[in-house]
Amino acid sequence: MKPLFITGIGTGVGKTLVAALVAAALKADYWKPVQAGTDEGTDTETVANWLGGFAGKFHQEVYKLKLPASPHLAAAEEGLRIDLDEIARRLPATGNNLVIEGAGGLFVPLNEKEFVCDLIKKLDAQVILVSRNYLGSINHSLLTAAVCREQGLSVLGWIFNDDYMQYEEEIARWSNYPVIAKLPHLAAITPETIHDQASRLKEGLNRLIQKNSV
Repeated sequence: MKPLFITGIGTGVGKTLVAALVAAALKADYWKPVQAGTDEGTDTETVANWLGGFAGKFHQEVYKLKLPASPHLAAAEEGLRIDLDEIARRLPATGNNLVIEGAGGLFVPLNEKEFVCDLIKKLDAQVILVSRNYLGSINHSLLTAAVCREQGLSVLGWIFNDDYMQYEEEIARWSNYPVIAKLPHLAAITPETIHDQASRLKEGLNRLIQKNSV
């Protein structure tokens, strides 16, 4: 099947948590090709710690950048330019499903002219959209959905994160992308809570993947 690319309506909406849950639910490999910011560890390290004795593989970043900033700026700080063709060449070959975690949202710049949405197209990936419920997230969610349509991206559906008000079904209806899951606020993220939520996610996620692979 096509890789699953986890992107969000912005920064800090729970992409890493969702990537871990999807990887656990599918026993998939995990890959974050562009990591910007390493002082507090990497997202790959975080997901590995959350998943514990996980069956999938963790693949090395293509760009592991120290500065916690927009990737194009973090790369420039180190005298680098992020090359999407290089990332595509290093797409992991695996017999498992592959979960790819993006950086920020769809229009986060990776170099002077290409964005995260361009990387998704380059990798021929299917998108899972992450929305965190907060004041203003309806607008951010629908703008993200509009970009997906404009860019011709294949979207599997929404995973909603955290608790604010119950408008997930409205976002799904307005965007015409289905709800995959609604995640409650997790007081603690541990291997146990990850695998518990992943077990709840597994059936609906597999059903949508099978439906979209026909």
